[in-house]
Amino acid sequence: MTATLIKPSQFLPEGICIKRIKNLMLFKFTDKLGERMQELLDKNKLNTLTPEEAIELEAIGELDDIFSYINATIAAQENAHS
Repeated sequence: MTATLIKPSQFLPEGICIKRIKNLMLFKFTDKLGERMQELLDKNKLNTLTPEEAIELEAIGELDDIFSYINATIAAQENAHS
């Protein structure tokens, strides 16, 4: 049995929201997706992830990396214009 590929875009739009943090509009995980990521991270620490969960965690992690980069770029541009 092979694990199914999960694309990070699969979590859009239910897992992503835009929130105002100070004067910036930033991409954030919804509470539901944030809790799911934490659940998977906890299982990973215990070495109890299934292959499907490992793929899901990788996809969520990739999305987290993308949004961290975008949010950092937004913050840097705002600071440059201040």
